[in-house]
Amino acid sequence: MNKKKIIFLTGTRADYGKLRSLIQTVEGSASFSYYIFITGMHALSKYGGTFEEIQKDGFKNIFVYMNQTHTTDQDVILSNTITGFGNFVKEISPDLIIIHGDRVETLAGAIVGCLNNILVAHIEGGEVSGTIDESIRHAVTKLSHIHFVSNEEAKNRLLQMGETESSIHVIGSADIEIMQGKSLPSIKKVKNHYGINYKNYSIMIFHPVTTELDSLRKQIQELIKAAIESKRSYVVIYPNNDTGSEIILEEIKKLQNNDKFKIFPSIRFQYFLTLLKHSSFIIGNSSAGIREAEVYGVPTINIGSRQNNRTRNKNIININSDKDKILKAISLVKTVKLKPQSYFGSKMDTSKSFLKILKSDKIWQVSKQKQFVDISNIINSNKFKKNKKLRSDL
Repeated sequence: MNKKKIIFLTGTRADYGKLRSLIQTVEGSASFSYYIFITGMHALSKYGGTFEEIQKDGFKNIFVYMNQTHTTDQDVILSNTITGFGNFVKEISPDLIIIHGDRVETLAGAIVGCLNNILVAHIEGGEVSGTIDESIRHAVTKLSHIHFVSNEEAKNRLLQMGETESSIHVIGSADIEIMQGKSLPSIKKVKNHYGINYKNYSIMIFHPVTTELDSLRKQIQELIKAAIESKRSYVVIYPNNDTGSEIILEEIKKLQNNDKFKIFPSIRFQYFLTLLKHSSFIIGNSSAGIREAEVYGVPTINIGSRQNNRTRNKNIININSDKDKILKAISLVKTVKLKPQSYFGSKMDTSKSFLKILKSDKIWQVSKQKQFVDISNIINSNKFKKNKKLRSDL
C-alpha cells in the first residue's frame, strides 16, 4: 500500500499544542507517513528552544529550520520560511500539508502548498483573531483546500468567504480534547518541574498588538503596576515574538527580583494546561483566556483589543489597560465562580474525527483549483430545497 505523505508545519508553542494529538493520531495509522517541519519561535533559545520539547515527545522525521533571529521583521520571516519550507517540500513531495491558525509561518506553508500544487489543510480557520493575526488567518483560508474547524460558527464564516461547504469539516478543538482527557500531569509534578512554590497563583500573558505599538509600553506598564499592587503571586509567560515583543520583555524583566513573580520564556503545553486548571485566574490578552480558561471554569481578565469579539462568554472581564481598572477587576475576579463550558467546540472526539476524514477517499479528491462559491447561490439552493420539500409534503 502506498502511504500518503503528510507534512505538519509548526512555528510556535501554541500551534504545536493544537497539532500534537493530531500528529500522534497520524503516527499511529498505517495509512500515512508523516514529517514535522519545525521553525519560528521553536528554534529561538530566547523563547525556550521549544523544538526540544517536540523531540522529547519522541516523534520521528523532524526537521528544524531557523527562519529568524529575535530582531527579524515579520515580512522577512515570511520570505525566509517560504524559501526553507519550499525546499523541504520539494525534497519530500508530500500529498498534504497541514497548518494551524494565523501565524506568519502558517501563511508561508499555505503559499508554498498552493504554488506547488499540493493540498493544504488548515486547522481552526474561520475564527476571529484580532490584530494582524485575523488578516493572516483569513488569507490562509483562501489559500487552503481543506478546512478543519472547531464549530459551526467558524464553518459559517468560511462559507461567507466563498469556501465550498464540502471542504469544511467540523471536528471540535484538539486542545480542548486534551484538556478533557486524563493524560495531563499533576499540579504537584508541574510545580516541582518549574520550581513554582506558590500555593495560590494567577497566570499572566500579554502579547503585543501590532497596530498599537505607540501605546504598547504604557499598556504593559499599567498591567505590571496593577499586578504588583494586587500583592498576589503570578506565573508570567513570555509573549509571542510579534513586532513589539521586545518592549514587553523589557518591562517583564524588571520583575525578575520580585518574589511574587515567576517568569518563564515558555511552558510545555500540557504542563501549561495543568497550571491553568489550578490557577486563580488568567490575566492579559492571550487566547488561552478566551478558549482554554472557560473549559476549566477559570476566570479571565482580558485586557485591550486583541481578543475583541472572539467569544460570547459574558463572564470574561474585558477592560482597557488602565491600572485602576485592572486592580478593580482583580478584586472582583476573586469572587467569581464559573461553570466550565466552551464556545469553541467540546465533547467531540477530535483526533478520531480528523483521522477518519483523512482516511476517506473523498478528501484526496478535493480539487486543487479553487473557485469562489457565492453565498447567494447557497441561500437560493436552500430555499429551493425547502420549497421542494413543502410541495412534496402537500
